[in-house]
Amino acid sequence: MKNTTVLKTVSLLALSSLLLAPMLYARPSTSVKSTLSRAENRDGSTKNKLIMPYAFSTESMGFTAGVGGGTKGYGQDQLLLGATAFYSVDEAVGLFLGMWDYQPSFANRFFLSAQGMVSHFPTQRAYTKIAFDPNVIRPGSNDSDMDAYGEDSGYSNWTDIKLEYVLPIGSAKNDPMLHNELKGGLLQSAPMGGETWNPLETGVTILLLKQYNRFRSFELEQKDIDATVHPIQAGIAYYNTDFPGNPSTGSSQYFAVTHDFGWLESPDDWTFIEFEASKYFSLGESDWAKQRVIALNMWTGDNTSWTEETNADGTISVNHRAPFYEGSNLGGFYRMRAYPTDRFNDKAVIYTTAEYRYTLDWNPIGNISWLKFLRSDWLQLVAFAEGGRVANDYNADLLKDWKFDGGISIRSMFSGAVVRFDIATSDETTSAWVMFGHPF
Repeated sequence: MKNTTVLKTVSLLALSSLLLAPMLYARPSTSVKSTLSRAENRDGSTKNKLIMPYAFSTESMGFTAGVGGGTKGYGQDQLLLGATAFYSVDEAVGLFLGMWDYQPSFANRFFLSAQGMVSHFPTQRAYTKIAFDPNVIRPGSNDSDMDAYGEDSGYSNWTDIKLEYVLPIGSAKNDPMLHNELKGGLLQSAPMGGETWNPLETGVTILLLKQYNRFRSFELEQKDIDATVHPIQAGIAYYNTDFPGNPSTGSSQYFAVTHDFGWLESPDDWTFIEFEASKYFSLGESDWAKQRVIALNMWTGDNTSWTEETNADGTISVNHRAPFYEGSNLGGFYRMRAYPTDRFNDKAVIYTTAEYRYTLDWNPIGNISWLKFLRSDWLQLVAFAEGGRVANDYNADLLKDWKFDGGISIRSMFSGAVVRFDIATSDETTSAWVMFGHPF
């Protein structure tokens, strides 16, 4: 194994941000609007709040400590508010604030969300180059060297605001919000979909309009890079599963177009088109499991505005491209989890994954008295495999020379939100991630 990027120690850390889980880390950019009640909440309340300190240690950030928390169901049943702040001995610092699914009184099918973060990290990597020799493999491409990156401390600041509209069809015909009832972390109320594929009769369809801003600073060989974007994204999603927080049957699809007009500090204008689909198969119960699910996902996209130009010195520059951390990229805690964040980036991308999710009938966390406040509903073991690649054009090359990885995951549902600890390995690296929500 050439290199190892492994999370060294993990404590009961980011459970503090538990209430942020359903929205903050959701993929794609939309989500089903819902309330959730647990049979274990004796008063039947849908309100939740939590404040909790956390700590962890990584190779890139060192020992880090922080505090986070949030509330859900106060003011509006579906409204989620959250915040977290952290600081490390290696001078990583960050502050996050977020609000999700505010429902205007004058338009009950519209939902407004806004979030933002300011942060500085001691180590950031950029698998990219401003201009590259055509006779040398470009950093970040599918066949690039894993050590071909720039690395330095830098800022990572971002904001986004999105407006979602729930169409009055399917399961949302009479009410834009679903009302889920759980017992032991499993759905007890009627499923929103999953039996048949028909947006007019079942499932939830959502329109999205989002404007977001990203600023990331890096020091590379040629000069400092301030990777800034101010794009707008328009998308449509169709969720036709039984329970969106932990699907066991049904499917979902998402199509979106993202365009940066080159506003403000954006260095260029660019367009990215993407499509994502997921499918879930329930295998029922077993002697040791109360739920077994096979989950499949695929994602593909193309930076359609991408053009290349030969410079006077013979090097090639790419114009009208999304920055390496936007658009067609792989690596990180969602796609190709064994690889570093944004390890691969190019004009086009394809990605596939399969997971076997085994929800144990035994939950040791829920039986520990001093952890009762976490409201753990179940413990889940997961095995997964991933494959995909990036390419310089959207053609048959996307089906050749794929990268592969595989791994295992331990997941738990706390107050209706899934927390996961993934470990994945590939021919380049082994990585570990603590994250919220299923990756799809």
